[in-house]
Amino acid sequence: MVGWRRHLHRNPEVSFHEEQTARFIRETLESFGGLEISRPTENSVVARLTGGKPGRTLALRADIDALPITEENDFEFASQNPGAMHACGHDGHTAMLLGAAEVLSSMRDELAGEVRFVFQHAEELYPGGAEELVEAGVMDGVDAAVGIHLWSQTPVGKVGVTYGPMMAAPDIFNVTVKGKGGHAAMPHQTVDSIAVGAQVVTNLQHVVARETDPLANVVLSVTRFEAGTTHNVIPGTVEMEGTVRTLDPAVRDRMPGIMERVIKGVTSAHGAGYEFSYDRGYRPVVNDDGLTQEIERAAREVVGEENVEVMPPNMGGEDFSAYGQRVPAAFYLVGAGNESLGITAPHHHPRFTIDEDALEVGLKMHLAVATRMLGKGGGTS
Repeated sequence: MVGWRRHLHRNPEVSFHEEQTARFIRETLESFGGLEISRPTENSVVARLTGGKPGRTLALRADIDALPITEENDFEFASQNPGAMHACGHDGHTAMLLGAAEVLSSMRDELAGEVRFVFQHAEELYPGGAEELVEAGVMDGVDAAVGIHLWSQTPVGKVGVTYGPMMAAPDIFNVTVKGKGGHAAMPHQTVDSIAVGAQVVTNLQHVVARETDPLANVVLSVTRFEAGTTHNVIPGTVEMEGTVRTLDPAVRDRMPGIMERVIKGVTSAHGAGYEFSYDRGYRPVVNDDGLTQEIERAAREVVGEENVEVMPPNMGGEDFSAYGQRVPAAFYLVGAGNESLGITAPHHHPRFTIDEDALEVGLKMHLAVATRMLGKGGGTS
């Protein structure tokens, strides 16, 4: 698994461009024998393992895409593709699922039912690969879907599970403030788009602080603010972009209206105009309670009671949510950080990496979940 992970880390491909990654996965799966392998989309791979007895069907998913980030690590296996990097652990996800496919293939006669290994493209870029795979029928006949995310903020050796809402809906907004440009020495002759835009940013923070329930999980962040060309010109427009993260669908539905009211009020008060757009991203990841309970039991067997943590939701987004719209699904975290080795960089950082000991934990978790669900006539223990 370490070798597979390092090969993938050295050769990252960004969302919707995972041609060589998918080829490597397919060829590796073919070497195991006994798997029915298909390519439901151009850049994804699915392998089906039919057990020796009838039973349920379990889908295990790994995302395979990299991010458009220039790596700053100096590993021997650092990215050789400029501007692309596995900065979120998907190389490890893929390696762990390949390991599970190899081991479970050797256990076919002991399994009751089917394991469907789903190597999914384009998790990092909306509209995402999961929705495409659902539309292609990959979840047809599946009784449960399970996914692992390696987590650098949790120490290696630990497993985190979350009941109910786990990850947020990641929506995107864009705002253009339309003022009147002019000479910086004569601001009274202008409508200063930068000054108005700064107030828009400040007042948007009140949407969370004063317009939503303090107990609701909401994040609103302006992440891009662009204006101007030189020191002595007040620009006519400001463009800004950001994200809204919510767990509650009702709160999510209210956010665009509240935001536009604030933007309209601030701009009109200063004689400026605006354009506003709000695009919905993935749905929230909501874990099935019964399936999560099975994962928690498996984790206590694999890493011990003291290394299992029931975790609160986090406001990251994940298109694993698409599978949960069709079948009972659960997503959980496997610790991959190690402070003593300096493995502390957050996800999506140019120095991100994982403690590769996490691959063994993830493999054992895949095997434990699969054998719990399919090892005894397809029932749970």
